[in-house]
Amino acid sequence: MISQKKLLHEVSGWLKVFEDGSTDRTWTGPSEVQFMVEPVQPHEEFVNGVATRDVVVDKDSGLQLRIYLPEIKPRDEIKQPIILHFHGGGFCISRADWYMYYHMYTNLARSAKAIFVSVYLRLAPEHRLPAAIDDGWSALLWLRSLAQGDSYEPWLVDHADFNRVILLGDSTGGNIVHELAARAGKVDLNHMRLTGGILIHPGFVRSTRSRSELEQPESPMLTLDMVDKFLSLALPVGSSKDHPITCPMGSGAPDLVTLKLPPFLLCVAEMDMIVDTEIEYYEAVGLFSC
Repeated sequence: MISQKKLLHEVSGWLKVFEDGSTDRTWTGPSEVQFMVEPVQPHEEFVNGVATRDVVVDKDSGLQLRIYLPEIKPRDEIKQPIILHFHGGGFCISRADWYMYYHMYTNLARSAKAIFVSVYLRLAPEHRLPAAIDDGWSALLWLRSLAQGDSYEPWLVDHADFNRVILLGDSTGGNIVHELAARAGKVDLNHMRLTGGILIHPGFVRSTRSRSELEQPESPMLTLDMVDKFLSLALPVGSSKDHPITCPMGSGAPDLVTLKLPPFLLCVAEMDMIVDTEIEYYEAVGLFSC
């Protein structure tokens, strides 16, 4: 008789967590979404003007990054800005090699003439926060080590402008942008300059439901079940959604007026379930940056 593993949590077709601590991230939701989460292998030859490479930047932790390099024409002698990307997924799902990111960043690298670097973040519940934040910080410090000449990665050393580094995060990746920008404001990045951050519908919430959470329609990409369960699995044990990582505009977070943040571009969608708390963040940051 084959014993069945006991299921502890199941999250909207995205994640199963079992009693023995194992997880299953096989997509079981609508088939029309499946293509977005399929992995894409890196290719160091240029395809439609972009080459990709996966690199290990920390052998001890196994931290990996995916680099998107736009094809450099002989006449293009100016080095390219670096866009350091952190994927969303409620800190529990998603990978840098998903098709939806590959499609987005190959197109952006080609059109924006920028080098995109996307971080393979550790995922909860196997690695609760601040693991993903620490991975992002390690990636940023690795870029600094390249700028200082302490490490070497030819695509970046030869073609990147380390004085134009921009942080980019979608969904909970936007939370990571805020956290890293706040950390970076306290240190000397030396030979590297953080020039801005882009937060695309960041995962900012509160313990109490916002009006938009109660009124906006759900989708396969975001449901209340996902918001609640992912964050309960990702935040430090005993924490609520009022934790500073998920509620940086709340009373439990560092006072925003004390943070040395670079210029931010905040992107929100009017039909997003958590748009109200995203606007709260905008108003809090805007108040202190006037």
